[in-house]
Amino acid sequence: MTLLAEPDLSDCRTRLIQAATEVFIEEGYRASTERVAARANVARQTLYNHFPSKAELFGEVIKQVTAVLLITLDGKAEGLRERLLRFGIAFREKALSAEGLGFYRALVAETIRFPDLAASFYRTGPAQTAARLRAVLQEAMDAGELCPTDPEFATTTLLSMLVGAERSHYLLSGEAPPKPDAKRVAHIIDSYLRAFAPDESASHPVPQRSTP
Repeated sequence: MTLLAEPDLSDCRTRLIQAATEVFIEEGYRASTERVAARANVARQTLYNHFPSKAELFGEVIKQVTAVLLITLDGKAEGLRERLLRFGIAFREKALSAEGLGFYRALVAETIRFPDLAASFYRTGPAQTAARLRAVLQEAMDAGELCPTDPEFATTTLLSMLVGAERSHYLLSGEAPPKPDAKRVAHIIDSYLRAFAPDESASHPVPQRSTP
């Protein structure tokens, strides 16, 4: 699978983003813009016409990957379970695919040399994804679909359940990443919804956000 949505490779900008994704996975952020341009089969100046710097190109890759995830949380007319299932499937496919693991590995390796890059990645990617998911969960709490609790806690719990220790396992064990498994995602989401069900709040309280 690819980290991005199905690309239209007839578009030069799309080819550059796709090529950059592949090259960053293979070589990390230290990869040269010449390598990206060559992979996209365009001149280096063409790359700079679209992206004035490598940092901007990297940022666009992250935005594209994040956008694919955020779209899955749209659809207020649908039930909460359906929205979370769609998000969970997409999130696990991105995070636990060979490409996703490679991208994560490459980024972590560069955090010491490029701390600003890591911070930018976090703001553009994980932070935006968590913020959108948090809003969905808050809406569900307000509607009585989930027990009232700290939405930050609810968000972190769900993201951890969806990936959690599995990412570390496949990063370090040498085993091939898992194939997409909708049944496993359904099991995770159903377990989450049972844990945060409204009628469970009284007997199994969940930590509330502390007030300074």
